[in-house]
Amino acid sequence: MRLGDVANAGAVPNGKPLDGVRVLALEQMQALPYATQLLARLGADVVKVESPNGGDLGRSSMPAVIDPEGRSVGATFLRNNLDKRSICIDLKRPEGRDLVLRLAPRFDVVAENFKPGAMDRLGLGAADLAAVDGRIIYASVSGFGNTGDSPYRERPAFASITEAMSGIYTFTAGVGNQPLANPVGALGDMSAALFATIGILAALRHRDATGRGQHVDVAMLDSVVAMTDIVANFWSLGLRGGDIGPVVLTTFRAADGWFVLQVGREQHFRALAEIIGHPEWVDDPRFAERAGWVEHLDSTIRPAVESWASGRTREDACATLSAAGLAAGPCATDDELVVDPHVAARNMLVEMERPDGVEQPVLIPGNPVKLSAVAEGPEHRPPWLGEHTDDLLREELGLEDDSIRRLRADGVVS
Repeated sequence: MRLGDVANAGAVPNGKPLDGVRVLALEQMQALPYATQLLARLGADVVKVESPNGGDLGRSSMPAVIDPEGRSVGATFLRNNLDKRSICIDLKRPEGRDLVLRLAPRFDVVAENFKPGAMDRLGLGAADLAAVDGRIIYASVSGFGNTGDSPYRERPAFASITEAMSGIYTFTAGVGNQPLANPVGALGDMSAALFATIGILAALRHRDATGRGQHVDVAMLDSVVAMTDIVANFWSLGLRGGDIGPVVLTTFRAADGWFVLQVGREQHFRALAEIIGHPEWVDDPRFAERAGWVEHLDSTIRPAVESWASGRTREDACATLSAAGLAAGPCATDDELVVDPHVAARNMLVEMERPDGVEQPVLIPGNPVKLSAVAEGPEHRPPWLGEHTDDLLREELGLEDDSIRRLRADGVVS
């Protein structure tokens, strides 16, 4: 799917569920920008406030493309800022603070993901915005939360830090093994973004009922603890140190690479035994209990499965297993993912033409929320730094060109 394309076009007349909702986002990197991008994809008008000194930190990430002004635009920024507008305001200047306070009542949501306390020191915290307009939803995303008494509140945090602190790294590594950092991209960022989206939507609904805004506070560590629920839950049930219990859940080698197979029920084990040519396992006392599957996984089950799969591709093996009701999937490479027929059928990659002449378009994950009565797209490219500053100051605050020029000359906006 390309920028500008529309899927489910028959639903265009229905509009989008968040049409009319406006979000002023003081954001950077990914944990909040992905949330506001999702809101924008659902129809919200999202205005992104960036620093005149380089903008969102995600713009400086690598790899990158070059924008029409010759500036680097990093991958983190590209994949989290579709369908937004950009205004550059120096929040550290009193005049910049005043611009935000004047803009805020024109928006339903003011969202930020700076270090706890930073917005309060700038005079742009939840209480400051509530004093301007009590109906504003103020959303904060941070490593360890703005409210409560976390001992980690003042620490900087990236996704991998909160993932590590959730316990999932050591859980999946097993006792005594070196944990693998950042094994699944940015779970800490994405989980916080999803919970922030839910919190914002819930607060908007609550405002519909009560007329009052409120502070939505999402901590990345809280979000990862929720997403990696088995760590604490299994511990409480007696499974410690990464023990996932008596199930087969591992990777096996096929002729062209690896695939994952999960076997957690007796009927599935019987089906596996039949498929790979070992029906005698059904009556083998070693496998009478599920614990035996794990005990004899590497000595018996793995060699048999991999012998059967050695003459098959990953896809062939998984198709055969799936047809028998077993859950199996190939471990895809990046080359395979970008041409996967499911990904294409579900419009899960959006192509953005590069502004610097490189033929290969930038691929950005599509919207995973599919609504039968809502059209998908058209998407709009991420904004160049400060691209909409002048227009927004005119439209929202009624500033004249002379006033905007003075603000720019003083370094308040750019």
